[in-house]
Amino acid sequence: MAGEVRVSGEVRDLTRVERIGAHSHIRGLGLDDALEARKVSQGMVGQVQARRAAGVILQMIREGRIAGRGVLLAGQPGTGKTAIAMGMAKALGEETPFAMMAASEIFSLEMSKTEALTQAFRKAIGVRIKEETEIIEGEVVEIEIDRPATGSVSKTGKLTMKTTEMETIYDLGSKMIEALTKQKVQSGDVIAIDKASGKITRLGRSFARSRDYDAMGPTTKFVQCPEGELQKRKEVVHVVTLHEIDVINSRTQGFLALFAGDTGEIRSEVREQIDSKIAEWREEGKADIIPGVLFIDEVHMLDVECFSFLNRALENDLAPILVVATNRGITKIRGTNYRSPHGIPIDLLDRLLIISTQPYTEKELHTILEIRAEEEDVEMTEDAKDLLTKIGAETSLRYAIYLITAASLVATKRKAAAVEVEDIGRAYTLFVDVKRSAQFMMEYQEQFMFNEVPEMEPAEADGAAMEQ
Repeated sequence: MAGEVRVSGEVRDLTRVERIGAHSHIRGLGLDDALEARKVSQGMVGQVQARRAAGVILQMIREGRIAGRGVLLAGQPGTGKTAIAMGMAKALGEETPFAMMAASEIFSLEMSKTEALTQAFRKAIGVRIKEETEIIEGEVVEIEIDRPATGSVSKTGKLTMKTTEMETIYDLGSKMIEALTKQKVQSGDVIAIDKASGKITRLGRSFARSRDYDAMGPTTKFVQCPEGELQKRKEVVHVVTLHEIDVINSRTQGFLALFAGDTGEIRSEVREQIDSKIAEWREEGKADIIPGVLFIDEVHMLDVECFSFLNRALENDLAPILVVATNRGITKIRGTNYRSPHGIPIDLLDRLLIISTQPYTEKELHTILEIRAEEEDVEMTEDAKDLLTKIGAETSLRYAIYLITAASLVATKRKAAAVEVEDIGRAYTLFVDVKRSAQFMMEYQEQFMFNEVPEMEPAEADGAAMEQ
């Protein structure tokens, strides 16, 4: 068939396959993995291998094959580790919970470290709760409200509703009248009334009234008059996280604590009861667990107690996918004198799938700086972009990005339409990068306070000599 290709027994659009295959950074993957990699890679430049690996991880998450394991994003500062994690979260969809935290947050919260980690874990696990409710859905034919002259007697009224097959009159109480008035329901509106809670939802305006010369706003939506019976059963799906359920059940006004953020420590008994109840609902088919993603940035800031807790938490039945990121090499594990790769104990490292990010090439730096300049609405000549790319390659990408706005202000001062080479040079002389700052410190260290270099202990000196 022209314009189509058959892949593993399915007919797919050829143009879509060609478009995916045209991107060299996802060649060699299966079609599904390639699509996942494309989702993660949208809007990103470079990091071919890392994005490919992230696409495979996404596929494993969707198929539920990564429970009890984690992912480590390791690489130099400014190589897009956090961006890849955020891309993974976006690709998973809105329903999948994504909790993000920096490891240093744990030490500043007014609760124990294990409690903070437990709350973070439970924020990353969603529960899809299904319930059946009875609703009345139809088009409003007429609303009659009797307002007595004296305020002592409560208001009464009648509501006439219809579908394509039937029409019924309902008696209204004062609460229903208030709800209808609040929603500004009028004849010709299609509404749904939840019988259990009395909640009224305006679905839109009936097509039969579309020719009326009523004053209507641009947001007015026209819908068909419902078919069948007025009263029907409907399945409603709510998605909440385990942490939200914990907070609501831990105190009388728990839902207010969710907005205030002052959740405090939650007793383990409450969590055990909630877990057993959700297990019951799962057996009855009322609820499903949605394992989300917990992203911990700068994971080397955690101490040995936290790493020990993570090791145990990953073995739990209700465990999200753990994604951690670090820019450290071989360094001390916080809270000990032992050195380890990335500052993470070996037993936890063994559980992690490690994705490494590579430094950007000059071509990739040029593309990133071009996108950044466009985002910041800065006009820049090609020569200026080339100079900025060279500066980024010699110093760092972040320093080059910071120079964009500074150079733009320099150009504005001399009333130039676009940033030129001389503006970049001026900004470069005004703001020093890390290397030049360190060189300045070395040259003038005598004039700084506390400039003595402490002598290393024999053990540390031996270690440094071995590294060299």
